[in-house]
Amino acid sequence: MAAQGAELTTASGQRLIDAISSWWVTLHGHGEASIAAAIARQAASLEQVIFADFSHAPAEALASRLSARSGLDRLFFSDNGSTAVEVALKVAWQWWRNQGSERRQLVAFAGAYHGDTFGAMAVGERSLFSDPFESLLFDVARAPWPASYWHDETVEEREQLALVELERLLETPTAAVILEPLVQGASGMRMVREGFLQQVEQRVRQAGALLIADEVLTGFGRSGRLFASRRAAIRPDLIALSKGLTGGFLPMGVTLASEAVFQGFVGTDPSRTLFHGHSFTANPLGCAAALASLDLLEQFPERYRGMEARHRPLLERLAGHRRLVQPRLLGGIAAFDLVVERPGYLNPLGKQLQALVRRQGVYLRPLGQVVYLLPPLGISDNQLEQCYRAIETALDQL
Repeated sequence: MAAQGAELTTASGQRLIDAISSWWVTLHGHGEASIAAAIARQAASLEQVIFADFSHAPAEALASRLSARSGLDRLFFSDNGSTAVEVALKVAWQWWRNQGSERRQLVAFAGAYHGDTFGAMAVGERSLFSDPFESLLFDVARAPWPASYWHDETVEEREQLALVELERLLETPTAAVILEPLVQGASGMRMVREGFLQQVEQRVRQAGALLIADEVLTGFGRSGRLFASRRAAIRPDLIALSKGLTGGFLPMGVTLASEAVFQGFVGTDPSRTLFHGHSFTANPLGCAAALASLDLLEQFPERYRGMEARHRPLLERLAGHRRLVQPRLLGGIAAFDLVVERPGYLNPLGKQLQALVRRQGVYLRPLGQVVYLLPPLGISDNQLEQCYRAIETALDQL
């Protein structure tokens, strides 16, 4: 198999437009030359070193640039999205412990997905994927997630109900509230309005809790801004990053934290330390890839800022099809639901559509009845139009 730009080439020679960025990680496009070259240069000088006793220039440069872009001063390296979230949860929990506080509640949102490690599973929506481990997962309080879509006439009412329930939950001393800013990815590209998140942040602050933003999906331009938190005008205490961080070339995770959170771990008492680490923490090759990816984002911001405008007329044209409902769009993420009797991840209609569009040279991976497009930023207009034409043809054939 091979890949270049927005295309995959299978072992049989079929060429497919990668309309989901290979599970949302391929940010700019496959085989991006500048990132590949940066990795090669770095490999020739330092491919890996233990980060417990050493530092290196790529890690320091990446930390500085991410801090400047996010507004959070401190950074912890890990190796994937689940562990970036896991670190954020551990930091938030231990931060209160270090202060002698008994805040023991964590609040998440209905429908959330935060990863597959135990802590990340616990704050995610319980489902068939987590059922085998249910007895091992800690309790989490859950607030409603008022997911919205185009021409949604009930969203304001549902937002108010969600905020009232969040207020009730926050009456219990809460360590942290975790959310996916603006869009819950794995549960079906469920989007909320910016104003709702601003109201959530206000209530979290009033309750004295920490706010964690899981930007594993939404980071690095996917929302139309470099970070969805910035688009929503909220300021989390902790941010988890991965997926597009290295442009999709190498696995890497990062947890950003405010200076105030960091200071909660400083002192002469060893018990204040966050005892967490990874063999490949701050891997120089991953750092080099991430720096090269940031270079592209800074050199060509119109690629991510303009994705929503490229999607909009195509989705508007498709939105009237009788086989779909609830069209929605955020940055480079376009989605809708197929009309089905029994919605859910195991609904077979999505797989049927997947097979139909693949015959037309487009690779999708629906989430049950939810169909979405999340292509690399480098996709051409012709390729994007081909994706929508393939979907429309497949809808007619279902």
